[in-house]
Amino acid sequence: MKTIGYSFQAELKIIGVNPYVDIPPQILDEIFVQAGKDKGPIPVCGKVNQQEFRQTLVKYAGEWRFYVNTIMLKNSPKRIGEVIHIEITFDKESRAIAIHPDLLKALNSNSEAQQVFEKLSPSLQKEIIRYIANLKSEESRERNIARAIQFLLGNERFIGRDKP
Repeated sequence: MKTIGYSFQAELKIIGVNPYVDIPPQILDEIFVQAGKDKGPIPVCGKVNQQEFRQTLVKYAGEWRFYVNTIMLKNSPKRIGEVIHIEITFDKESRAIAIHPDLLKALNSNSEAQQVFEKLSPSLQKEIIRYIANLKSEESRERNIARAIQFLLGNERFIGRDKP
């Protein structure tokens, strides 16, 4: 299936501290068709005022929103009310983050931790995988993998959480 892009203009709004725009319903429906779903986060890509982005459409308070961060639009929180130009399409590229081999090895060597990990919500699994994958030094990675295992065993806080 060929992915089709859509262009529109929208007023930048804010909810809480988060700038966003509403996607026109017809475009939103077409993105749902391209994605093959209309629930859960939907990956999109395109341009905001000619600045390329990769983002996720999310449903919040019953409405689908396209959040515009400061990487996509400089000073976006200060630009509320401005009409911006958006080019958007469903992003069919995988955004999966591979589990770090050291984390996989640690889970495989501790069956209790592995069982707990497998029962976590996909979003919490992804959060742990992403956290470990983004660590720069081997020392930091080793230390945090040990903390992750202890977290899964219910013995330690990790990524701001008390227990899995």
